[in-house]
Amino acid sequence: MGNSLLLVYAVPLFGIWAWYLGRRSRRDQRNAAVLARVTASGLAEPASLHPVIDQSKCIGCGSCVKACPEQPEHHVLGLIGGKAQLIGASDCIGHGACRVACPADAITLVFGTERRGVEIPLLSPNFETSVPGIFIAGELGGMGLIRNALAQGRQAVDGIQKRRPKARDKLDLVIVGAGPAGFSASLSAKSHGMKFVTVEQESLGGCVFQYPRAKLVMTAPAEIALVGKVRFTQTSKEELLEFWTGVERKTGVSTHMRYRERVDSIDADGAGGFVVRTSKGEYRTASVLLAIGRRGTPRKLDVPGEDLPKVVYRLLDPEQYARQNVLVVGGGDSALEAAVTIAESGSRSVTLSYRGDAFARAKPRNRERVAAAEKAGRLRVLLQSNVRRIEAATVLMEHAGRELEIPNDVVIVSAGGILPSEFLHKTGVDVEMKYGTA
Repeated sequence: MGNSLLLVYAVPLFGIWAWYLGRRSRRDQRNAAVLARVTASGLAEPASLHPVIDQSKCIGCGSCVKACPEQPEHHVLGLIGGKAQLIGASDCIGHGACRVACPADAITLVFGTERRGVEIPLLSPNFETSVPGIFIAGELGGMGLIRNALAQGRQAVDGIQKRRPKARDKLDLVIVGAGPAGFSASLSAKSHGMKFVTVEQESLGGCVFQYPRAKLVMTAPAEIALVGKVRFTQTSKEELLEFWTGVERKTGVSTHMRYRERVDSIDADGAGGFVVRTSKGEYRTASVLLAIGRRGTPRKLDVPGEDLPKVVYRLLDPEQYARQNVLVVGGGDSALEAAVTIAESGSRSVTLSYRGDAFARAKPRNRERVAAAEKAGRLRVLLQSNVRRIEAATVLMEHAGRELEIPNDVVIVSAGGILPSEFLHKTGVDVEMKYGTA
């Protein structure tokens, strides 16, 4: 009787245990396959801020995997052999949610790797660069988390306020960038009664505005000037931008914001200040705060008509292009992903233009998606092609030595960017190379 009773309980338990081991084995195999595919494609190097997992501390709970906002669209983290690993490094954009979620404190966020370094500007404790009067806060200075970027923007301006000279014929401060650090800095500058402007090459939100839709982008409360503590701990991009837009309107800081204006150069004015030259003019200021991201300024085509409103440089919402004729320019992963995603959203027509004869830089998965969309008739691919002129309703192109005119409502240029490190060198700011360090 005793043995029979033991079997009654043991058999189901054995079955459950076998099912669990099988499920874990299949999961490990899938994650190992992703890692092998990424490594074989030469995409195992992270682009920017990313997690390093201490295997001696990792308890294999999977909290980091579940917390990653990029899952399940991108396989960034995965468990292999009962330990978490960074399996899709190039898809990591440094949210930092994994580090917050880890109960074993096994995750450190770092820049660069042992093989590929990342340039980070040298900063003093008050965020001043090697050029006196030029300060840096946020992602460019190595602080990618939104909560910390907000704090840095406020702290940097508080420090500038304490040391600022009385500037009669110039601004007290020019803030470059209206992302988390720049917007927080703008509110602080207004709270101090400073004479300032904030220049942003795109829109309110900066790098956050470029995140994929509905992604978790803030994981802890933060203190910002004129508002106090922002108490929500989890939010989406849309909710955060809606909140910031309301703050901008209520505080009146909008009168200081200069959107769709790109900073081209920063030069000393010979009188202890700076001349900040932009795409729309110039500003004379006592101090400058750089609160820009690390993704750089989008590279342009430099063709007639590129200044038309229909030309954009990032895909934000593919559904807004439904029933339109769309041209995507570029041969990297962002271009291929944009073209396929728009094609799948029901656009009238989508054309992908690339000057090369193959998408050699793109991931195999994206090349496969493009090939499938082209075969299904949802996407037109023009290799060895270049845009010559952009008109209101058409685009004139050169394709394989012949001129081609196509109907067009939207042009999305995904041709890479001019990295901010180049801008820093030109401005004279000293940097150091980070090889997998915080």
